[in-house]
Amino acid sequence: MPYCSLFNPRILLEKEEAETRRANMMLVKITAFALALSIASIGTLSASEIYKWTDEEGIVNYFDRPSGAAGEEQLAIHSRPTDPARVQAEVQTEADAQTLTAEVKAKAAQGRAPEELLADARERQEQCNKYTERQVQFTNNRRIYRMDENGERVYYDEEQMAAARSNVDGLVERYCD
Repeated sequence: MPYCSLFNPRILLEKEEAETRRANMMLVKITAFALALSIASIGTLSASEIYKWTDEEGIVNYFDRPSGAAGEEQLAIHSRPTDPARVQAEVQTEADAQTLTAEVKAKAAQGRAPEELLADARERQEQCNKYTERQVQFTNNRRIYRMDENGERVYYDEEQMAAARSNVDGLVERYCD
């Protein structure tokens, strides 16, 4: 009678142990992902206490309170909220610098003095940054205002806000092409 490995208890036990290990690894990955996500979602976290330890099964655990486990270590986590406007401005500045270099090279081939081209390009870059920042502010803020002659805020109505946004969009197109 041929030997059937499908019903061999040793092989069945090894398969079960392998599935258990895979399940444990998946649990570790999910836990690590959840931890990373929770840490990333806490925007106002300036400094926090996180404790790390490895249990008897070799699984690394993280928690915000000490567990008392042997080999536990306290991790120092420092973060600060990300300012999306600042990040966008930095990305835009880098892209503009690359465009500026290309413009200077192209215009230098047309015969203009490099110093003149560079001064024009820097002015254009400053205007682009100014209007891009204003565009981000107009997009992120629900209420837009101007200062009147007495130094008081005068808030725009919906029509004025749309006109101001349109004006800034045109200026961004003009200086940031």
